[in-house]
Amino acid sequence: MNQSLSTPSQQIDRLNEPGSPRFAFVQSCWHRDVVDQARDAFLSEMRSRGVPDSAIDLFEVPGAFELPLHARVLARTGRYAAVVACGFVVNGGIYRHEFVADAVISGLMKVQLEVDVPVISSVLTPRDFHEHEEHRKFFRDHFKVKGVEAASACLATTAALARARHMAQAA
Repeated sequence: MNQSLSTPSQQIDRLNEPGSPRFAFVQSCWHRDVVDQARDAFLSEMRSRGVPDSAIDLFEVPGAFELPLHARVLARTGRYAAVVACGFVVNGGIYRHEFVADAVISGLMKVQLEVDVPVISSVLTPRDFHEHEEHRKFFRDHFKVKGVEAASACLATTAALARARHMAQAA
């Protein structure tokens, strides 16, 4: 079976065409100075890969706990090829951190499996975070890396899913 599939660069070239794929980036506002770093790095990396800012819609929610519902609503619109969720669930010294972290990550996975739209998680759930500048700087820098990784995962996942759907239709 010799099938012609477009290359990732050809797929990105089509992002500027009418009806081209759109992406949603939803972030929590808790520890905004840290989380904003991932958003900015995501946008920069998407631009460097040929995805215009106009193909990305940005959304905010109060905290990470609200991310799965917002991701689900966005994914269900059918407007987005992928939804990226970004947040920071920190351990405030109580057991609640583990429950929130599990609920958020499990919720995001459930959304993509129910709706068939990739949900890329850039939600970090460190066991230890302290409000001093050294930790804040470490996590601001780390979120920059996570933003680049989210852009890469977003494009790779949507391209792979498009190929899989094409193959399924051809079968």
